[in-house]
Amino acid sequence: MSALSSIVVGSHVWVEDPEVAWIDGNVLEVDGEEIKVNCTSGKTIIAKTSNVYPKDTEAPSGGVDDMTKLAYLHEPGVLDNFKCRYATNEIYTYTGSILIAVNPFKRLPDLYGKDVMEKYKGAVFGDLSPHPFAIADAAYRQMVNDGISQSILVSGESGAGKTESTKMLMQYLAYMGGRAAADGRSVEQKVLESNPVLEAFGNAKTVRNNNSSRFGKFVEIQFDKRGRISGAAIRTYLLERSRVCQVSDPERNYHCFYMLCNAPPEDVERYKLANPRKFHYLNQSNCYELDGLDESKEYLATRRAMDVVGISSDKQDAIFRVVAAVLHLGNIEFEKGNDPDSSEPKDDESRSHLKIVADLFMCDEKSLENSLCKRIMVTRDEKITKSLDAQAAAISRDALAKTVYSRLFDWLVDTINNSIGQDLDSNHLIGILDIYGFESFKTNRCLTVLNNFASI
Repeated sequence: MSALSSIVVGSHVWVEDPEVAWIDGNVLEVDGEEIKVNCTSGKTIIAKTSNVYPKDTEAPSGGVDDMTKLAYLHEPGVLDNFKCRYATNEIYTYTGSILIAVNPFKRLPDLYGKDVMEKYKGAVFGDLSPHPFAIADAAYRQMVNDGISQSILVSGESGAGKTESTKMLMQYLAYMGGRAAADGRSVEQKVLESNPVLEAFGNAKTVRNNNSSRFGKFVEIQFDKRGRISGAAIRTYLLERSRVCQVSDPERNYHCFYMLCNAPPEDVERYKLANPRKFHYLNQSNCYELDGLDESKEYLATRRAMDVVGISSDKQDAIFRVVAAVLHLGNIEFEKGNDPDSSEPKDDESRSHLKIVADLFMCDEKSLENSLCKRIMVTRDEKITKSLDAQAAAISRDALAKTVYSRLFDWLVDTINNSIGQDLDSNHLIGILDIYGFESFKTNRCLTVLNNFASI
């Protein structure tokens, strides 16, 4: 609320500006419900009293690390504090026990090394600069000292940096609770290596973010009585299935499709693939490459990550056969068949893709065609087969693609969980919830928020 009683001629205030959101200035006149402000930009603005906020002239020029220290916790004061800190690469700020992160859209490797983790180990919360490691350390200490399981919530709009923040939290907990494994692959290693696998199949480029998670994720890290990681489980939900078949320019489909199209030549040949521009599920957008990203290297890195989490080479082959089959499925077009309201593959090219899909799915080609071009309705007394027209067959094709991809993603998560192993007898756990990013609201002023609280 505007502090009306404190705003007089000469007061320093914030007023809304269409270009920079908020701009500061001095009050020239106060006339009832209107105030005239001489802004530092040189403009003179007449604003409603309800839209004017007092400015703290004693706030440090570099901002404060905890916004509970601000004289005014209103929107312009908060955003100005973020701006001041961001200008000096201070991308993290507290509000009490809440950590707010402003995505720098660049790598800051010096912020996340082992030496930094060692510095935050056991430090009193608030004594050091705001950091995800401080949040993770506070959760870990409370779990160990008080014997209470903890949860960390990561939320914010798409592109705010939730996925990276989640990985930093997991990295610190693995550092604190990790232990050597007899087989060379510890629980925490498998949990961390699950990230590139899930990102390959569940992340995509959106308008604001080149690596946006298109699903929600809850990571449950289990600990024994000595505070060592003893097991883990990953729960996922709300995978954006529609993206498989429909992509808006300049977004992209899921990363795995582009990786596979840029795989080594022997893999490209095995799955009968080609340039991404050749596939309907990819060429609805003109974006095929991402700056600074080598899809062929990402493909090999994903295969290595699958090795670490315990997915065998045979299962990896099956996974990518399904991915390739989905791409070929999208290239099957339909036309009117010989019978009324019936359909069939449009031409030789569509039939070629149909055969490839059948081979990759290891199913009968004619049965696959019938499943796309016909619908079977089961009544109490009989089964009725109804032919579908070309439009309905295309809808059936897309529904199959979405269902198969969604089932593949669920299977991947189950396989990773089985490989990691859960400790059903664990004493306590720390859960990290990376909720779905949003970007469809009329006004978006949200940032990544990491909130540490005891689970119920």
